[in-house]
Amino acid sequence: MSILGIIVLVFVVLFIFIFNSLIMKRNMVDNSMALVDAYLKKRFDLIPNLVAAASQYMKHESETLSKIAEMRANAKSVAEKSSLDCQLTGTLRNFMVQVESYPDLKASENVMHLQRTLNEIEEQLAAARRTYNSSVTDFNNAIQMVPGCFFAPMMRLSKRELFTIPENEKANVDVNALFNR
Repeated sequence: MSILGIIVLVFVVLFIFIFNSLIMKRNMVDNSMALVDAYLKKRFDLIPNLVAAASQYMKHESETLSKIAEMRANAKSVAEKSSLDCQLTGTLRNFMVQVESYPDLKASENVMHLQRTLNEIEEQLAAARRTYNSSVTDFNNAIQMVPGCFFAPMMRLSKRELFTIPENEKANVDVNALFNR
């Protein structure tokens, strides 16, 4: 085998390896976003049940459900899903504060179970966000560093967006203000 043949063979093997690696990383990002979507959907499905269980004590059910349904329907991009996540977190925070104000509701076994389930989903959602951001970082590094940066444009791969939250959501929660609503 000639030197030129060996060089071509090495280049083909290298191309196949890099191509497969980049595709795998892209698919991991897509899979991670699907996991975030699954937990957002799970949370979205749980909230109406939590509100329904508490409805005899609270008057905000229809407003809360309408707001959640509208937010969920409008979220398409990562940025919109991130914004939806923040809005739902705020809505849930307010709801939980209101639940604390009703001793009978707080003591209800169904509501306590739903609250525990919701907390579990929130933890799973946080883990899914971390997984997504890790996959995006790995993918972005792969397409921006040598040798991937040479192949990414040919494969039409571009940088992906991290799942982020707005600055106001990063601030400490003023619990006193929540109780004074």
